[in-house]
Amino acid sequence: MGMTDPIADMLTRIRNAGIAKFSKVDIPLSKIKSEIAKILKNEGYIKHYKIVKDNKQGILRVYLKYINQQNVIYGIKRISKPGRRIYVKSSDIKSVLNGLGIAILSTSKGIMTDKLAKDTNVGGELICHVW
Repeated sequence: MGMTDPIADMLTRIRNAGIAKFSKVDIPLSKIKSEIAKILKNEGYIKHYKIVKDNKQGILRVYLKYINQQNVIYGIKRISKPGRRIYVKSSDIKSVLNGLGIAILSTSKGIMTDKLAKDTNVGGELICHVW
């Protein structure tokens, strides 16, 4: 049986690997997951990521970032779920932990952070919060 929420699976794998102090975590590849990984890299939450080819869909290998044996990602939470989608206008996008965290949105102009969505004045589906 197929997975109902692959993005939640990705976030859970990253959260669990951080708790277990793993240096890297492998996630089944998709376009949206690689875009989320790109945002996490640009915002400084992970060291880097790479796409590993296999005979199936491919693997997204995420290298986690630690400072003094403490994971940089304190929390990562899925907001919009398959059973209950959450959409926000650009004017209704709230900051995460008073600007200490980021929200990742899926907009008509692609996957982007809450700050970039406000600057470009686009709303969309609220995927997750990272802090």
